Amino acid sequence: MTCLYDGFDIESFEAGRGLWHARIRRSDQQPLVIDGIAFAALDVGFAWHDREAAIADAKSHIDRFGLRSQGISNGALHAAN
Repeated sequence: MTCLYDGFDIESFEAGRGLWHARIRRSDQQPLVIDGIAFAALDVGFAWHDREAAIADAKSHIDRFGLRSQGISNGALHAAN
């Protein structure tokens, strides 16, 4: 299951029975850059009891770590400025 959130695709997946995780990707397929290191995708969080909890955790990571500014493609950023 994929959820769209503020320029990101959040994919929830079950990695074992009842162990839900989430993966974050930019919707424009550009890499996420954290401390100068580029990631195609980022797996976040713990093993949650359901997919909704895993997605909520991924959204909180996007908000907490300031990834929202990366959710817009560079072209859109330049056009907005």
